[in-house]
Amino acid sequence: MSKTFLVTGGAGFIGSAVVRELIRETDHRVVNVDKLTYAGNLESLAAVEDDPRYAFRQADICDAEAMARLFAETQPDVVMHLAAESHVDRSIDGPAAFIETNVVGTYVLLEAARQYWKGLKESDAQKAADFRFHHISTDEVYGDLHGADDLFTETTSYAPSSPYSASKASSDHLVRAWQRTYGLPTLVTNCSNNYGPYHFPEKLIPLTILNAVAGKPLPVYGDGKQVRDWLFVEDHARALIHVAATGEIGETYNIGGHNEKPNIEVVETICALLETLAPAKPEGVTHYRDLITFVTDRPGHDLRYAIDAGKIERELGWTPRETFDSGMRRTVQWFLDNEQWWRRVQSGKYQGERLGESA
Repeated sequence: MSKTFLVTGGAGFIGSAVVRELIRETDHRVVNVDKLTYAGNLESLAAVEDDPRYAFRQADICDAEAMARLFAETQPDVVMHLAAESHVDRSIDGPAAFIETNVVGTYVLLEAARQYWKGLKESDAQKAADFRFHHISTDEVYGDLHGADDLFTETTSYAPSSPYSASKASSDHLVRAWQRTYGLPTLVTNCSNNYGPYHFPEKLIPLTILNAVAGKPLPVYGDGKQVRDWLFVEDHARALIHVAATGEIGETYNIGGHNEKPNIEVVETICALLETLAPAKPEGVTHYRDLITFVTDRPGHDLRYAIDAGKIERELGWTPRETFDSGMRRTVQWFLDNEQWWRRVQSGKYQGERLGESA
């Protein structure tokens, strides 16, 4: 049965992948609500923007009146809450925006959802019974791992290290409290590091690709041995939709790519792929790897994240389709083929046009 999905942050990196997947692979309707901060880019949704099942609303999840109106107007069956400030370095430089969006915004959205759901129980019992609030979080809430064989599970204690991860941990706790206290039908997922097409250029993988083809230094924090589990964004989008449809209310599911890699290996992999996919190097560059530059580590940098995604595989039957090698090749090729998209992000033109300015 076709449902209406309300996706917050649907113009962001992961959110736009979810919206594209819903429109392309299901018959559901999608309402995308996004404030359009620096990381929100409607050009990432050009492929689906004219679909009659897709609608966009520009709004701030911290605006309680706007959220109440949105629920009343769109009558969603499923909320997928992805709107968040998510860049660790930015959270260190300016934590206030992370507290406002990730904590206060999640509270406001939960209250709007709760009031809407209460009304459904009085007017449409079946729709109320089928309603889902799916909160999308991160593995960074768990802090870091110390043992070589340790993995994050759904019961790992929270130990966030940065203002970003602390704000996401706070929002996770709010979602679980609203389920426990009010009975709101919620689901939580915690994912590992995402990568893939339409990734904002300040992040490690796109930054490395774009700096390399421009002949610029490839900055690597510390010794580059920080380990992350890398998840291709389209795999994540499929997992999120699957959890929203089949997950058990009140449960948490960790989503990982089964691809633990040190940051330095990620950068070296990109360099090796570029040797094949972009052999015409910038002037003065003999090998892309020669551009690698180690820089001062950031404060509180977690050493290792690794997800145990066994629960979602056992209980819901989900596994990633992409390996690290296949997903990374697709990602590098996408950035090489879509220069107009990333140049408009780098220049800020995508922001000017969304505000009605010519660019």
